[in-house]
Amino acid sequence: MTATKKIAAVASFANARNTRKLRRMARTHLEPAVVTETFRGDREAALRLLNEALATELVCVLRFRRHHFMAWGLGARRIAAEFLVHADEELAHADLIAERIVQLGGEPDFAPGTLRERSRADYVPANTIVEMIRENLVAARIAIDSYRGLTESLGESDRTTRRMLEGILGVQEAHADELAALLEDRDAQ
Repeated sequence: MTATKKIAAVASFANARNTRKLRRMARTHLEPAVVTETFRGDREAALRLLNEALATELVCVLRFRRHHFMAWGLGARRIAAEFLVHADEELAHADLIAERIVQLGGEPDFAPGTLRERSRADYVPANTIVEMIRENLVAARIAIDSYRGLTESLGESDRTTRRMLEGILGVQEAHADELAALLEDRDAQ
């Protein structure tokens, strides 16, 4: 669909007097349901980027879970509990992203064999509490920059995905603040 046709479709949609046309448009191309004629985003590019974000979240879940158990074993109960909270929040992000991929008519890629290559963040096991905090902080900073870039690239073309990513970005920024505070506390000891 050309840009002119998309703009005309949006204008037509905004004009509720054209009820028959709206009804006809809604009945065309029912799969995927959210990609109507007025959808202005590049669906294939969005799906590729969302699958990269999904891989990043899944790698972060695995790293936080490992760090949770390792920190618990090292006697750092408060930090272990914080890692578990972060792991659960990352898993919730992965679920949101996977759901959006399906809504856009794609398939979420959970393949473990290629997870690391598709992820923006790295999986670093780390052996000390300070190393764990530092690696999780690095990953949070990578996620922040990645989500900022994603939201900027989407612009107004896919507002629903953009709002979802902005929400995830806010949580990632909170994670970075919390991890930086934990690192400061550990460095002060």
